[in-house]
Amino acid sequence: MPPPSCIRRHPGNPVLSAAQLPYPSTLVFNAGVAKWRGRYVMVFRNDYGGTPGSTVFAGTNIGVAWSEDGLNWKPAPRPWIEWKDAEIIRAYDPRVTVVEDRAYLCFAVDTRHGIRGGIAVTDDFERWDILSLSAPDNRNMVIFPERRNGKLMRLERPFPIYGRGAPEAFDLWFSDSPDGAYWGNTQLVLGSEQVPWANAKIGPGAPPVKTSAGWLTLFHAVHVDPAHELPAWHPKWHKTYTIGLLLLDLDEPWRIKARCPEPLMIPETPYEREGYRGNVLFPGGLLLEDSGEVKIYYGAADTVECLATAHVDDLLALCR
Repeated sequence: MPPPSCIRRHPGNPVLSAAQLPYPSTLVFNAGVAKWRGRYVMVFRNDYGGTPGSTVFAGTNIGVAWSEDGLNWKPAPRPWIEWKDAEIIRAYDPRVTVVEDRAYLCFAVDTRHGIRGGIAVTDDFERWDILSLSAPDNRNMVIFPERRNGKLMRLERPFPIYGRGAPEAFDLWFSDSPDGAYWGNTQLVLGSEQVPWANAKIGPGAPPVKTSAGWLTLFHAVHVDPAHELPAWHPKWHKTYTIGLLLLDLDEPWRIKARCPEPLMIPETPYEREGYRGNVLFPGGLLLEDSGEVKIYYGAADTVECLATAHVDDLLALCR
């Protein structure tokens, strides 16, 4: 099915790539973006120590870049977060949300005993204080930009194996917290079996934005076709990642008011189809401008960071 025509890819894509970083970098992708005290800030995943075509990297860190217009980005001179110790292997795939002038960071953490979802807070994008690390296995967390009844809210994707009866039948969930440390009131938002163009996992993508009609948010969805091998730096890559669109209720954000019945975006361009893992789109940032323009930041082919735009009215019209 063709994607909606209201989506416009930025003609200068990618907006951030490894070549722009002033420190070692091979892949730059899966970034979170927010407006922070008059500027745009991007936190991004950086895999380094490899070369195009390689599958072994020296490590992963999280970098920061700044922009005056959301289009042209200047990376900080050094990486921000690189977390390794006896238990932690790496932190990666960051998202960022500003709540009451504080920046909340969500990220995945590979440990020697499973994958955990992390929540941290920063007031300067230099120091970061961890509020929460989930039990394994959970990740793809994003925080809403407002509290509900005094509580922070997040979307998340735990990934059980035994309970779902299929290796990657993972779903999108909601939880809330009084302090960012203790999370509960967990409720199912969307099951993977409810997405007709996916046959595997789904999960959150970008932090929701508030509209008069509801919380607008993006999610990722995966289709696996074992019969077709896709372009990648390694063999046996069969997964296509697409972007979906949801409208959540303002008062009960775990309830879906409407959704786009087809993918909002599918891999189309060379920089989306070819790279470390081809045919991958992963949304990490969603910004609603005063003009009504919506900026969609997404990782492409697990290799570069890109931008697409649409008008909020067009996106709302797609949800039914």
